[in-house]
Amino acid sequence: MHILHMCLNVADVEQSIAFYEQFGFEESWGFESGDTVNRYVADDEGTELQLSQTEGETEFDSGTAWDHIAFRVDDVDATVESVDHHGIVKEPGPQPAAGAYTAFIEDPDGHHVELIEPLDD
Repeated sequence: MHILHMCLNVADVEQSIAFYEQFGFEESWGFESGDTVNRYVADDEGTELQLSQTEGETEFDSGTAWDHIAFRVDDVDATVESVDHHGIVKEPGPQPAAGAYTAFIEDPDGHHVELIEPLDD
């Protein structure tokens, strides 16, 4: 099984594309359906994020079914400093049980993005 994409409801699709491009995603394609614009960004391995903007919808409830998306990065601290994020949910720190150093930030619409730097053994 292979994950094809994850859909995120967004208020401003252009702002969201710019945010995810900071992680190496590139816009790949899109389509419109009624009042909704769907644009996709893909990573080097073909996994896509569907960014879905519906006219008039600008605020979203996080809910309990979706928690976060995680990206492996070379340096969590440097990424937090360099990425134009919209808030820190959890400060960078070690997570020994997971064998990683992590942080959580927010994208333009408040979706949580986990940054993971594996710890050396």
